[in-house]
Amino acid sequence: MERDSTGAAEKTEPASPERKIVNEDTCAANSQSSRDGTCVTTDVARARWTLLRQVLRQKKVDNPEVKQVSVRRFATFDLFSRKRLVTQDPSDTSDDQWVEYRSVYFPEYSALLRDNLGPLRVNEVLNSFDNTGNVCVWPSEEVMAHYCLQKRHMFKGAVCELGGGMTCLAGLMVAICADVREVLLSDGNEKSIQNVRGLLESNRQGGKFGSTQVSARVVRWDCESDISALEGHFDIVMCADCLFLDQYRASLVDAIRRLLQPNGMALVFAPLRGETLRLFCQLAQQAGLSVSQHQQYDAQVMDVHLKMLSEGKEAYDENIHYPLLLTLTKGPQPASHAQ
Repeated sequence: MERDSTGAAEKTEPASPERKIVNEDTCAANSQSSRDGTCVTTDVARARWTLLRQVLRQKKVDNPEVKQVSVRRFATFDLFSRKRLVTQDPSDTSDDQWVEYRSVYFPEYSALLRDNLGPLRVNEVLNSFDNTGNVCVWPSEEVMAHYCLQKRHMFKGAVCELGGGMTCLAGLMVAICADVREVLLSDGNEKSIQNVRGLLESNRQGGKFGSTQVSARVVRWDCESDISALEGHFDIVMCADCLFLDQYRASLVDAIRRLLQPNGMALVFAPLRGETLRLFCQLAQQAGLSVSQHQQYDAQVMDVHLKMLSEGKEAYDENIHYPLLLTLTKGPQPASHAQ
């Protein structure tokens, strides 16, 4: 086992330097990225991108191996279909595309996303250190969105997604499928939130939200003003694959504890990633939160997981790809929602 700059243990595999560096963890490194103001910047994210740039600059840019660097060895649990939509705006020259994400198991629910389904381009790496969350929808977010559809009747009141990246897909699905008063979609990255606001406008125009109040804002877990403004406001707080940054793990626990109402509950989807999930649970318990861990929480997700393991797919590593479900409350755990 070798340990990356976040402290997460990863499976050692023979690979070229760029393959070792450009993987799922790299693409998730911006869940708490830099922002102007009083909050500190994320040195970990900067270090990742700096290292990746150094590797790429040692290669010829016209080398096919370098032109498009794959960042998704395992991309999806196939819980949503993706239909590319033709833009009606001739001024839109970006590489991103509008995509309709429709639930495979609950096809009555769909959302419009501005999604980049392709590989990470070299110029994105060479010119930025913190836009990894602006590239694609990752497996844990996909699984959480599916779970929210499956358990849509459990949602009520006010809901917040933390660290939702460029799409906040799960929070978006809650806003579409659940009878809730309010949904806040958040991330620590300004660019991600700009993208999410565009998604909200398109889905709102499509009549997706009904009477639910849906908004997006930058929320840094370690920024006192961000957290205090929302303290005690939410019935449910959720996040996907946000546990691996050592320097922000305690801040995430504190943010969840403070944002929840006294009888609220947090849903956290995350793979083991070495010791990172265990360390998060330990911090949560020390903060007075009750933690329950679920491995078998959805039949469809488990079927894909077991199939990938039985087929011995090289691209699939359950340590970094299969998200466990953690439920956190301020008091005793409520009746299980996992099964």
